[in-house]
Amino acid sequence: MSYKLLIVDDELANLRLLERLFSRDYECLTASSGEEAVRLLEQHDVAILLSDQRMPGMTGIDLLRHTARLRPHMVRILLTGYTDVEVLEEAINSGLVYMYVTKPWNNEDLKLKVSRACDHYESNKKSSALVTANHRLLGRLQEIKLRVVASLSEMLRVRDEYAHSHAVRVRDYSDMIARKMDLSEAEIDELSAAAMLHELGDGNYPKASPHARAFSDSAMSASAHAETERKLLASIPDLANVSDFIKFYRENYDGSGAPSGLAADQIPLLSRILRVAVEYDLMVQPKPPAASMRHEEAMRFLSQRSGKQFDPQIIAIMSQLSDDDLPQDSTTSDESFSQFDEETIVESGQVDAMYY
Repeated sequence: MSYKLLIVDDELANLRLLERLFSRDYECLTASSGEEAVRLLEQHDVAILLSDQRMPGMTGIDLLRHTARLRPHMVRILLTGYTDVEVLEEAINSGLVYMYVTKPWNNEDLKLKVSRACDHYESNKKSSALVTANHRLLGRLQEIKLRVVASLSEMLRVRDEYAHSHAVRVRDYSDMIARKMDLSEAEIDELSAAAMLHELGDGNYPKASPHARAFSDSAMSASAHAETERKLLASIPDLANVSDFIKFYRENYDGSGAPSGLAADQIPLLSRILRVAVEYDLMVQPKPPAASMRHEEAMRFLSQRSGKQFDPQIIAIMSQLSDDDLPQDSTTSDESFSQFDEETIVESGQVDAMYY
């Protein structure tokens, strides 16, 4: 295979000497200035760039810096007759220069270095191909994950239209909170999936207490069904984390919740966000015929339980929001709202009764 070698030097004698030295083994291109070299690099897929450092106008390092993105796989060798150590060290440390050769050079030594540079060029291409393939694979996996979430969400919609619309709103609230907390896009994606699927594998656990009532047959059946759905989610590799976030979102911040009695930072952050988003939506848009609460009423209720059931930081973020800040269609315009006492709210099923 014949590699393209671009030789750049403002001294014509050196340019011709180097061209004769490499023309038998390489397809040689020559340029007498940095600007001319840039034009050639825009037209040719050059493997090796061999450039003099001291040139008028654009120096060798300026040329390398200017073309690093243009030809990222290209291997760059710098020729210099000056001991400009700091500049060379900076160029090497930043990855601009593969190696530098001092003038006057030894022909055989220079040929050997250029040959090694070709091996490095091939290594660069293979590494880049692997990175590209990895990105494509990750993209495919993410696409599959989204399709699985969409399919499970559709299954939920067929089973319970309200549960599906509730999940969509919870996703929107969760996304809003996560962005206020500057979470990464990857975390937000995981949280969105958990929000859309939290009704799957969601069981109403009793408060962890030696005096807790035994499950009724129907409750045991619901719990078994929820466990089956949780196992389904956990069995899908890309949804394993999502399954855990759903599993622990009913934990209370003070450690009095279930299933494991986790407290504070022991509870995954995404689970804590999901908990607040779920409880908020159950109050402002409950399943009919339960009555709805205003944003201010819901926040007053949640704030009273900050540090008990809910993460204070998340409640603080929600408290700073107004109706206008909330996702579209997340609030209601019903004028018949009333103040709710705790007993009424719990009995209506609008919020998790575990804490009481």
